[in-house]
Amino acid sequence: MGQRVLITGISRFLGGKLAQRLEEDPEVEYVVGVDLDEPEVDLDRTEYVRADIRNPLVVKVLQTAEVDTVVHLNVVATPTRVGGRSAMKEINVIGAMQLLAGCQKAERVRKFVLKSTTAVYGADPRDPAVFTEAMQSRSVPRSGFTKDSVEIERYTRDFSRRRPDVDVTSLRFANFIGPDIETTLTRYFSLPWVPTALGFDPRIQLIHEEDAIEILVRTVRESHPGVYNVAADGVVYLSQAVRLLGRVPLPLVLPLVNPAASALRRTGAVDFATDQLRFLLYGRSVDNDRLKKAFRFAPGFSTRAALEDFIRGRRIRQVLPRETVEQWERDLYSFLRRRGAERLEEVTT
Repeated sequence: MGQRVLITGISRFLGGKLAQRLEEDPEVEYVVGVDLDEPEVDLDRTEYVRADIRNPLVVKVLQTAEVDTVVHLNVVATPTRVGGRSAMKEINVIGAMQLLAGCQKAERVRKFVLKSTTAVYGADPRDPAVFTEAMQSRSVPRSGFTKDSVEIERYTRDFSRRRPDVDVTSLRFANFIGPDIETTLTRYFSLPWVPTALGFDPRIQLIHEEDAIEILVRTVRESHPGVYNVAADGVVYLSQAVRLLGRVPLPLVLPLVNPAASALRRTGAVDFATDQLRFLLYGRSVDNDRLKKAFRFAPGFSTRAALEDFIRGRRIRQVLPRETVEQWERDLYSFLRRRGAERLEEVTT
């Protein structure tokens, strides 16, 4: 039998793209995606199951599908999209607890992959210049996405101790960016006027969407138990990013930062979570040496290159609708395949 994989959060960008990549691998026998919403990308042989991971019945999905690998991507970073902070905590913390409880009972499970975040290190003026996986936050998270992520990692470690026969990998991703993925940060960078805190110029480290998907694929197909920082090389200062974007900075005195974020959240422009605003004050940088050595992989995009690729993609979308660009890509691929077939025919004849 080939590998059998379950992916939570299949309706979102990373879940859909990971499923597409796994479908191409002949050694992956079966892929099942679990979510309350249907996948946004076209999937050929991935089975979609409408289910809530907060429900204890999720163990039935694990047992019925006979999966040996579970990839947990269903972690919510902002409360507005799910109806508030209470619902967000239930999805993140209670959902992870139920999923891990299900994995503990599912005897066939041999690998568990968690999409975590570098936000577990916090953002504090007393922080070290670079965080390694062995370091912890200088400030104790009290609420929001950061607190949820710390709790989920703790439950994952507990599961690893209860099931030592399961390879458990926690991937602490930096902020995602790229031409296709949409996050709070990409929407923030797309504002015509970019609000910043007067007197603060944080270091920002990113991870390109393609590199993030590649690491997820390798984690599923290879054995890499442990905790890894997944981030591009280098950093950019927020002021540099705004200049590269061709945007106009809007410096705000510190007392106005929270009200401005609340106003943007109410308008639907950017879903700023209050606990994440410290990142735009103090920034964060992590060490990725452990990832490079274990995976024998260096991210294809530096932080600056990833930001520039996002800028190129955004400019294309400003000029043309996304559907038009995608149609152009399909036409181009069709032309290349046709020309390749014609040349092969000429050679053989």
